Amino acid sequence: MQIYRFNNILKPVLWGGDKLVTFKGLPASDTPIGESWELSALPGRESVVADGPDKGLTLTELVRRYGPDLVGEDVYLRYGDQFPLLIKLIDAKRDLSVQVHPGDQQAMRDHGCKGKNEMWYIIDADEGATITTGFKQSLTPAEFDRHLAEGTILDVVNRTPSKPGDTFYIPAGQIHAIGAGNLLVEVQQSCDITYRVWDYNRRDADGNLRELHTAQAREALNFESSNGHVEVMPHSIAGGSEVLFTRDFSVDHYNIDGLFRLEIPQSHSFLAITCIQGETLLDAESMQPVTVKQGETVLIPAIAHWFEFTGHAQLLITAIPNRTLTENRP
Repeated sequence: MQIYRFNNILKPVLWGGDKLVTFKGLPASDTPIGESWELSALPGRESVVADGPDKGLTLTELVRRYGPDLVGEDVYLRYGDQFPLLIKLIDAKRDLSVQVHPGDQQAMRDHGCKGKNEMWYIIDADEGATITTGFKQSLTPAEFDRHLAEGTILDVVNRTPSKPGDTFYIPAGQIHAIGAGNLLVEVQQSCDITYRVWDYNRRDADGNLRELHTAQAREALNFESSNGHVEVMPHSIAGGSEVLFTRDFSVDHYNIDGLFRLEIPQSHSFLAITCIQGETLLDAESMQPVTVKQGETVLIPAIAHWFEFTGHAQLLITAIPNRTLTENRP
């Protein structure tokens, strides 16, 4: 097995910009790019191995071929051949729609998949950039309908100024939106179901108002007050901090300055390494070392029990928490 890097999956959208191609060191494009799908097993948009002995295999094919050795025994018991996460980079040159994602029950009933809990880690933010998460105060469904009809939904949601290093957790059912000027990492369950609540009366390339999903959104929404801003917690391990720990995924931040080694005696999960600044040489047990540069994401198989970083970089490390750990967390 190897440390896996994947071909780029770039998504042009009307709200995208030019920050992603610059951030990833790609050739300039006249097309506004809003998303780079770093790690995906969704049908039709699957990550494909870029090099090495498994070049050309999709992420799903990798899981089927290597099973627990790739994703970890605990992860394989929970998810089988379904890779459980979707990781993206997002550049919002313009405001994204106000939206909500369904929970597991609604998503399985209507779409045949799990729901969508997600988080955002802000890489860069223009002056005045904001993140929208949750209602300021609890609403009744009737009050929500009235604000939607009057076009005043933005009056009742939290809009928080964003800055590099900020983290926001958006569980299924929480109303949210990425504001213009944010460059961020999105980690989520492997689901791409989104219900638009409000879209500023924008029109698509053909001049049509973009579709809203009012009925589905109304069913999915949690009308209680909430705010998704998360405090980052320092680690006992030098240089590391816990960005987020949930049942579905954990994300940690590391500043690499020279040589840094991590040992994991019992690897229950794969690790996804996203470089958000600098570059590092990554070496893992019994695998060929690779250089990971800003804007790149690589996958370390769970079978590797140690790995080393050499260089100067900021990294986000994403994994699936062991079920015992999640049950014992306060």
